[in-house]
Amino acid sequence: MEVAIMGAGMSGLSCAITLEKHGVTPSIFEKRSCVGDRFVNAEGMFSILNRPTKDCLAQLSNEFNINLKPIDEVNKLFMHSKNEIGAIEGKLGYTNVRGRHEDSYENQLAKQVNAKINFKSTREYEYLCKNFEYVVLATGDGEYASHLGNYRCDLTCTIKGATVEGEFLTSVPHVWFNYEILPKGYGWIIPYSEKEANLVIAYPDYPDNIKLDLNDMWKKFYALACKDLDQNLRITDNFEVTRYMMGICDKAKLDNTYFVGNCFGTVSPGLGFGQYISMLTGVYSAYDICKIGTYEELTRPLLENYNHSIVLRRFLENLTDEDIDFQVKNLDNKITDNLVNKVFSNDSGIELLKLSTPLMRLWNNYKEFKSK
Repeated sequence: MEVAIMGAGMSGLSCAITLEKHGVTPSIFEKRSCVGDRFVNAEGMFSILNRPTKDCLAQLSNEFNINLKPIDEVNKLFMHSKNEIGAIEGKLGYTNVRGRHEDSYENQLAKQVNAKINFKSTREYEYLCKNFEYVVLATGDGEYASHLGNYRCDLTCTIKGATVEGEFLTSVPHVWFNYEILPKGYGWIIPYSEKEANLVIAYPDYPDNIKLDLNDMWKKFYALACKDLDQNLRITDNFEVTRYMMGICDKAKLDNTYFVGNCFGTVSPGLGFGQYISMLTGVYSAYDICKIGTYEELTRPLLENYNHSIVLRRFLENLTDEDIDFQVKNLDNKITDNLVNKVFSNDSGIELLKLSTPLMRLWNNYKEFKSK
């Protein structure tokens, strides 16, 4: 069985691991010079976004034999709005590092693959499609899917971040929603050691935002983060991604081609990230190739999760700073504090995103009607 995997990121390597466990050795093609050949950045994997799964890493290990070591388990998440600070506590998920870092998820996955990875590959999809029985597109974005007319782009985003030095608790990330500084966007800091962290802003490329000066937005957010953390964060590296497409494939599979990872549409438009779902698409494509399951059926819940997440994205965009202040302030309300912590915990299987989608959709429809 001839299987080509185009891309040696999380989804492509997860596919390769699964294929090998079922006796299939894939050919892996990667245009970069090594696994994780990109800037270093920290990310979060929160169970609340991946329900009904409670513990993503435990499921990857127990059900798929994919073993990953995170930076830390998140036990407290601070949320900053324009005028308030609140916190959610409990077993909330994990943080991990990506890119060139030796402990990145990409490098951890690569150590579990036996097949040769063909680095600096110039092989294009057309060649692979003609010369292999199956092709798994794991290129890290929706470009190929878009070229094949199989991609619905819901928005594009600009992301700017930096590696900063300071003093951090690796179990405590922070997130900011302040539309005065980042209209319809958000910022976060995720530590990947006690001395280093990623400070990042992300916002949608709507006309009003495109008119704004990115560097000015960054300076204001950086100053805000330093103030809120009571630290003079020292920038040692930075990165910038513009016009990054966020969307979903119309079809998970076309003929002999599987769309996995961000080529499928695994980044959550609501709050970003998507490592767990990205790896699931890799596993599920391998299941289909090995006749263990049907890719379209296996990925259907992932498509539904994406659609819930885009409703969340629109809901957040329709909030005002005053609305967010109210929500953040009530995170530490004595009446609701324990309930919020339990719902967000890894111990809970409540599909909050799914359950809240009808209400968020009603709010979005109301705001759209009001704006006309």
